[in-house]
Amino acid sequence: MISSNDFRPGVSIELDGGVWRVVEFLHVKPGKGAAFVRTKLKNVQTGNVVERTFRAGETVPQANLEKSTMQHTYKDADNYVFMDMETYEEASLSPAQIGDRVKYLKEGMEVNVVRWGEQVMEVELPNSVVLEVTQTDPGVKGDTATGGTKPAIVETGAQVMVPLFISIGEKIKIDTRSDTYLGRE
Repeated sequence: MISSNDFRPGVSIELDGGVWRVVEFLHVKPGKGAAFVRTKLKNVQTGNVVERTFRAGETVPQANLEKSTMQHTYKDADNYVFMDMETYEEASLSPAQIGDRVKYLKEGMEVNVVRWGEQVMEVELPNSVVLEVTQTDPGVKGDTATGGTKPAIVETGAQVMVPLFISIGEKIKIDTRSDTYLGRE
């Protein structure tokens, strides 16, 4: 159990049969009446965000989330197979369980898998990845006056907007949180 007075961004709680992560919180002490905690909670499974108010000192169950480091070993049909780096057990996850950042997943990449009991809640990819450009239009001399961008497809199949001077075969660094180009490697 955790008290509403101990809420901080990132704390996970169990509420209404699901796992919610505290995104924002505000402890309010009005001049008249009891204090309360106004929160913004994000459902870990669905991504829905709700605002909820708790009485100060109210206790709610804290979600026991287990985080383990796993390595993506290979893709089996539609699922991705991961190996736990401590126990060497394999787990097969669907693209829906991994989320939209699956487009940056490469064989041999280590990720953090967050579980609630036996259920996979989320897969945390590194904040940035280095991937090779496999397809893009050639840059034309003189097109750089405006500092424009062009689409490029990387080795995992993801499309990223890159500067005009990037060519096929170059390795680029991509921010997986915002799908943006960070630089050349």
